[in-house]
Amino acid sequence: MSLNKNTMKSLFTLIAFALTFQTFSQRNVKDSIIGTPWISVEYGLNWTGGDIAKKHGLMNQIGAFAGYKTKTNWIVGLEGNFMFGNDIRVEGIFDHLVDSKGNITDINGDIAKVQVLSRGFHVNALVGKIFPVFSPNKNSGIYVNAGLGFLAHKIRVETQDQVIPSLELEYRKGYDRLTTGLNTHQFIGYSFMANQGALNFYAGFYAQQGYTYNRRNIFFDQPDIPVSKDLMIDIQYGFKVAWLIPIYKRVPKEYYFN
Repeated sequence: MSLNKNTMKSLFTLIAFALTFQTFSQRNVKDSIIGTPWISVEYGLNWTGGDIAKKHGLMNQIGAFAGYKTKTNWIVGLEGNFMFGNDIRVEGIFDHLVDSKGNITDINGDIAKVQVLSRGFHVNALVGKIFPVFSPNKNSGIYVNAGLGFLAHKIRVETQDQVIPSLELEYRKGYDRLTTGLNTHQFIGYSFMANQGALNFYAGFYAQQGYTYNRRNIFFDQPDIPVSKDLMIDIQYGFKVAWLIPIYKRVPKEYYFN
């Protein structure tokens, strides 16, 4: 669950292609409602509540949406976001690995540096609609959507370049608190499509609710306590802003002959 160089390269290539396509295309955003593919790059700031707040605090999320806006201002598509942060709320997770001096040592006996981070992702199928009020054209206005999808989150354990046998490979699964399940999503904000140019965006507030379960059978820091398999409710909410890249159809040139 990370963003690698190939992913970023593909994303920037897609954005460059879309901008080029818009530059050489024509549209009538000002006078009519248009149907167009919708692609956006999103960023959100994510607070937590419910069961997920026992493990993770404030997180960032970055991702993309791909879908279609109809000539009646309905929008359907698929959204995916990568979640990341460093506000871990599980305490004492490595207490049993600490020596008498309060340190964790690596395979060479050196003091080790262990970092724990929040990681996760969610993917949702969304349906939304734009209501053209307080807008410069019929394609902009109040934007609402809702959807259903999948949520996963865990604690990522990093040991950098050091080797700590009890925290390597499969052993990390005993600490990561991997949690997955269904996800519901709601958003309300404002969407703007410029009459001309590339200033197209939407921004607003969102909430999502995960109906999740623990996917590990044992926590190594609590080996004598059975892992709960009860349903958990993971609440997330925050503010989201997105750069929208509508892809307009090219209008054939008209030729006149005397």
